[in-house]
Amino acid sequence: MTSSPLLQVRNLQKSFGSVPVLNGIDLDVQAGELVSVIGPSGSGKSTLLRCCNRMEDASHGEVRVEGHDIYARGANLNRLRERVGM
Repeated sequence: MTSSPLLQVRNLQKSFGSVPVLNGIDLDVQAGELVSVIGPSGSGKSTLLRCCNRMEDASHGEVRVEGHDIYARGANLNRLRERVGM
C-alpha cells in the first residue's frame, strides 16, 4: 500500500515581476524521507521552500501538506507553520 505524500507540489510557478524563478516544479516527499534541494545561487531554492510554507505566494500551482491545499481559501497558516519550517 502506497501512502500519500506528506508534501506534494504540482506545477509550482513563481515570478517576480516579469522574471520567472520557478517554472513547473513537481515534487513529492513521503513521511520520513530526507530530500535535499541543491543548485547555484539564484536558482530558486529558497523561493521553493518559502512557497511550501506560504511565506511567499506562488504565481500558479498547488502545494499540499498532509493532503491539505495550503493555497485554499481559509487555509490555517498558523497550523501549517507549526508543521512546516525552514
